[in-house]
Amino acid sequence: MTDNQDTRAALKESAGVDVSHCYQCGKCSAGCVQAERMDYPPSYVMRLLQTGDPADYRTALSSRTIWLCLNCENCYQRCPMSIDIPAVMDALRQQALREGVQHRDARKIIAFHRAFLAQVKNTGRLYEVGMEAQYKLSTGEVFQDVSLVPSMLSKGKLGLFPEGIKDRKAMRRIFDAAASRTKGSAGRTSGNGKEKKKEDER
Repeated sequence: MTDNQDTRAALKESAGVDVSHCYQCGKCSAGCVQAERMDYPPSYVMRLLQTGDPADYRTALSSRTIWLCLNCENCYQRCPMSIDIPAVMDALRQQALREGVQHRDARKIIAFHRAFLAQVKNTGRLYEVGMEAQYKLSTGEVFQDVSLVPSMLSKGKLGLFPEGIKDRKAMRRIFDAAASRTKGSAGRTSGNGKEKKKEDER
């Protein structure tokens, strides 16, 4: 991001949100159930995105806050301007992954998201055993909670084998289409600064 206009335009395209509408009332931060665990409250992240300073934008991207957002939409409901902050957080998470600047504490969260989505993509449903296996292997916490497995199996809380949907290929096509759309959006976002520079040169 090279200036204020680029930052706002990119977020408006990727999240459908104009961050300039935020007037820093702080209701989002006051109502956020995760605020105490965040390094920056939601209202502060919105301010970082408004300044147009590349350093502020990078601070938002590399923050712990964007990974702790639960998308509960409590902030969205409380916002007097009806700003979809969860959509902003989601867009920032995607951009942080593209640029490789995610917070160090996000490693396990990202591993869980990927393990969850991998099972849904492969079977069409959540396969808990497969998800847990992938998550534990990727995080190195192989033996954590292992003692709970026998009890959960005996009570039918876990299934040893996945129960897939009939048309698994359709599910994979949905994931592939979403991935293609995300890549296309990333290309347009990263090109905003270059396109503006060309226009200025003309």
